[in-house]
Amino acid sequence: MKTLSAKRLVAFAVAVAVICLGFGLYAWHSGRSVMDTVQAADAGTVIKLQIDSPTMTINGAQQEIDPGRGTAPIIQDSRTLLPIRAVIEALGGSVTWDGETQTVMLAYKGDIITMVIGSTTAYINEDAQTLDVAPIVIDERTMLPIRFVAEGFKLGVDWDGDTQTVTVTASATEENATPDADAPTVYMTTSITPEALVAIYEKLGFEPQGKVAVKMSTGEPPNSNYLRPELIKDLVQGVDGTIVECNTAYGGSRSNTAMHRQVIEDHGFNAIANVDIMDEDGSLVIPVPTPENGKSTITEDYVGAHLANYDSLISLAHFKGHAMAGYGGAIKNMSIGVASSRGKGWIHSGGTSTTNIWGGEQDAFLEAMGDATSAVVNQFDGRVVYINVMNRLSVDCDCDGNPAEPDMHDIGILASYDPVALDQACLDLIYAQKDGDGASLVRRIERQNGLHTLEHAEEIGLGSRTYNLISID
Repeated sequence: MKTLSAKRLVAFAVAVAVICLGFGLYAWHSGRSVMDTVQAADAGTVIKLQIDSPTMTINGAQQEIDPGRGTAPIIQDSRTLLPIRAVIEALGGSVTWDGETQTVMLAYKGDIITMVIGSTTAYINEDAQTLDVAPIVIDERTMLPIRFVAEGFKLGVDWDGDTQTVTVTASATEENATPDADAPTVYMTTSITPEALVAIYEKLGFEPQGKVAVKMSTGEPPNSNYLRPELIKDLVQGVDGTIVECNTAYGGSRSNTAMHRQVIEDHGFNAIANVDIMDEDGSLVIPVPTPENGKSTITEDYVGAHLANYDSLISLAHFKGHAMAGYGGAIKNMSIGVASSRGKGWIHSGGTSTTNIWGGEQDAFLEAMGDATSAVVNQFDGRVVYINVMNRLSVDCDCDGNPAEPDMHDIGILASYDPVALDQACLDLIYAQKDGDGASLVRRIERQNGLHTLEHAEEIGLGSRTYNLISID
C-alpha cells in the first residue's frame, strides 16, 4: 500500500491558522497571513519562556502565553512541559487536537509530531520515539515536553538552570522560511454553514462567464450523505447556477432520468435551483488533452451531452470515502460525476467498456479519473473552480443509499483552483488522524490504492500535490 510522505503534509507548515488546544474544538486561529509567516521567519524567531511564568517573549516582545488563563510552563520528572500552542503559532506552524483519542498533532515546515496524552510513545512523521515524560492536561491545557518537540522540528533549544528559562530558536534560512511561491493555494474554513460556503467561494475571486453549472451529487436514497439544499442554496443562487448531474451506471434510484428526477424532487433540489440531468439526451464525446508526460489511460471522455450548454463550472463535492476509488472529492466529481452512464463505464473500466463498470483494472480506473477530469477542464478552457465539503466523512460514497456512519468528525470546507491540490489537502487532513478517528477512512483509501489517483493526476499536469493552505476564519 502507498502511504503519504511527510512532504505531502507541507500544507500544515505554511498554514496561517492554529488549532486551539484544550477545548477539543477544531477551530483555526486567523492571526497571520502567509506573508506574515514568511516575514517572521525571515527575521529569525527567538522565544523565551520561564518556569511558572504566564508570559513569554518573542524576539524581545513580551506577551501572555495563554491570554487570560495564566497558563505557565512546569517541570515534571526533570523535564520541562509547556502549553505548546503559543510556541508553534509564533513559529508559523499548526496544532490539532482530537478530543476523542486525546491526540495532539503538531506540524511545522513539512514535519509532523504526534503525541497521545498519557503515552510515552510519540511519532516524528512515521517514526516511533520514546518520551522521557508523557504529555499531560492541566486545567484544560495540553502540556508537552518542549525539548522533544523543539529537537524534533530541528529548532534550537537551551535551558538556563539559574533563571529556569527555556529558549527556543528558529533560524532564518531560505529553506525553511519561504513557502513554495509557485504552489497553488487551498483555502480552508472550519465552519460548515451556508455563509461559510459563500465566503470561501468569494475568496477564490472566481468570475464565471455565461451559463454556470454547479456540479454536485444529488445523492442515492434513502440515507446518503449528499450536500443538503439548505447548505448550498445561497451559493447556487448567488451565481445564478444550474445544478448539474448525470444518471448512474450501477442501477439504483438514479439510473434513468424519470427516477432520477423524482430523487431530485424528494431531496429538495428543485426548490432551490434548476437541475439538469446532463445525459438525458445521451453523451458528448470530448478529447483528453495530451498530457505533459504523454501517458494517458483514456484518450476521450463520454460526458453528459448537456455539458456543452455551459460556459463555467463550479465543482461542489462532498469529500468522503468510496468503495471503489477509496475516496471521492474534486477529481471524482469532475470525472465520474460529469460522465454520462456510458462514460461511467468507460472510466471504471479504464477505457475498455462503456457498458460494464465492474472488473476493470484498479489503477487504470484511478488514472482514467484524472484523464477525464483534464478533458472536462479543457472543455471549459480552465473556467472551473473546486470546493470540497468535509462533513459526514463516511467510508462510503453518496452513491450508497445506506452508508456506514462516519467515524471521523467534520473538518470544514476547502476550495482551490487546483483539483489535485484540493484533494491532496483533504487527504492530508484525513491522514493527520490516521491513528485516531480517521483510521477507517484511511484503510478504505489504501485498500483501493486511492492515492494513485493523485499520483497520476500530478504526472499528467492536472495539478500539484504541493500547496499552500490558508485559513479564511
